[in-house]
Amino acid sequence: MCEISIIVPVYNVEKYLKKCVDSILNQTFKDFELILVDDGSPDNSGMICDEYAEQDSRVRVIHKENGGLSDARNAGIDVAKGKYIGFVDSDDYIAEDMYELLYRNIIKEDADLSICGIYDVYPGKTLKKKELFYKVLDSIETMILIFHGNNISVHAVNKLYRSHLFSSIRYPLGKYHEDSFIIVDIIDLCNKIVIDSTQSYYYYHRVGSINTEKFSERQFDFIEAWTKNEKKVIGRNNELDIAAHQRVCFAYFLVLDKIIKSNSENNIAETKKIVSFLRRNYFFIIRNSIFTVQRKVSMSLLMFSVKMYKLVTTLKTS
Repeated sequence: MCEISIIVPVYNVEKYLKKCVDSILNQTFKDFELILVDDGSPDNSGMICDEYAEQDSRVRVIHKENGGLSDARNAGIDVAKGKYIGFVDSDDYIAEDMYELLYRNIIKEDADLSICGIYDVYPGKTLKKKELFYKVLDSIETMILIFHGNNISVHAVNKLYRSHLFSSIRYPLGKYHEDSFIIVDIIDLCNKIVIDSTQSYYYYHRVGSINTEKFSERQFDFIEAWTKNEKKVIGRNNELDIAAHQRVCFAYFLVLDKIIKSNSENNIAETKKIVSFLRRNYFFIIRNSIFTVQRKVSMSLLMFSVKMYKLVTTLKTS
């Protein structure tokens, strides 16, 4: 048994895969297995995985029919031997000491989950540094920060999990934003979470990825996930209730913005439902400190018309 199982779903990423895998194999922390899950890649990604397995005994390769990101992660979880589990996406890369940092903190604090910071990497743009902090929290405190979305991301990556957290949890098949669907379930099983905001994970936003693409019907999964999460936690704690509802409102904003950016607002029946939901929550949004001034101004304009909201949204992203 090794200390850490690092799971990397691989699909059609031959351009990025070597940088990703090299950043893992060059970690200062050495006691790990790397599970590369070739999810039926049509390019040379599967062959590249096999080459790494021949070169390094820590590398294991699973070749499977294409089933999507969740299915690939689940396949990795099913065979993982480590006491801890980590995930890296195959078009991203990590700092050479990321797993040393995560492992040191989870051992030091006897935590169930260790989290580090993320760099958002956009082609041609400078990396933005964020404020450093170190926190040891319980599950409720962590959920509040997750729902706020400012200091901790919901991503499966940039985290180190005790393997028992996945004894009965798997990623949902066929869903976008799959991380969002299980994050509350994961944190619910944790007694203690340690967060070191040192940015050690490089999250690459490539054209065509979930976070950079324009609107598709599957974006409604984002609303579904956070609506379900709110139902899971409602009534536990007043601050948590507020944070959960704020995240649901944010989900509606995100989907509306995607619709508007693709000029589809007049062609999608759900647009009216989204606008209606946000308008019903106008005072909640205006009074909530997590929403930015710009977002509140946009919300005020949405009370008058979608066209006025679209004008501000278009200017913001131009």
